[in-house]
Amino acid sequence: MSHGKQFTLYTHNGGPNGWKVAFVLEELGLTYESKYLDFSKGEQKAEEHTSLNPNGRIPTLVDHTNGDFTIWESNAILIYLVDRYDKEKKISVTEEGDKYKLYQWLFFQASGQGPYFGQAFWFLKYHQEKIPSAIERYQKEAQRVFTVLEGVLSKDGWLVGGKPTIADISFITWNRAAFFVIFQGTEVNPEKDFPAVWKWHKAMEARPAVAKVLAVQAARQAQ
Repeated sequence: MSHGKQFTLYTHNGGPNGWKVAFVLEELGLTYESKYLDFSKGEQKAEEHTSLNPNGRIPTLVDHTNGDFTIWESNAILIYLVDRYDKEKKISVTEEGDKYKLYQWLFFQASGQGPYFGQAFWFLKYHQEKIPSAIERYQKEAQRVFTVLEGVLSKDGWLVGGKPTIADISFITWNRAAFFVIFQGTEVNPEKDFPAVWKWHKAMEARPAVAKVLAVQAARQAQ
């Protein structure tokens, strides 16, 4: 089958993890078609998608330039993209030690930031009843994650290698959820309380590739 783009990205308007893959595709100048699955219709669980991703969640990436190689789990996708396509190490690292530190931060994002921020978002926005103790728990976990990041970023500015990498990029979308939703109505002021995190995040949002994708996201969510 002939494809006009190098990749097909199965994603979702609101789901944060698909957008981070788009950030990296844009950073590397790779061409892709985004297929936005309609969760209200269960398209992520339909056979057309689960034949590619048995977990039935997004994102899923198909690489048409590599025999339609298919991979899912967002941070695994990021590693695949830089290993195969970031030959100039634009957003990846060269030193072996830095490589494992990059993986460390990707695992921290996937096991720490993503689940805790996601649960905070769920209990604030979507759970059928308000459970103050659950909301408080996950808001405090979000603060804890930001405290960890603040301690590192206040010294180095970036997570690994002294430059922006996929490790940093992986945090963008859930950072935004914290700023716009999770900490709203609390005493937490991210810009004041976590200044290094705030500066780091704003530097990433200002990158042309990231800004381009955020504009697409805003346009789609405004529809």
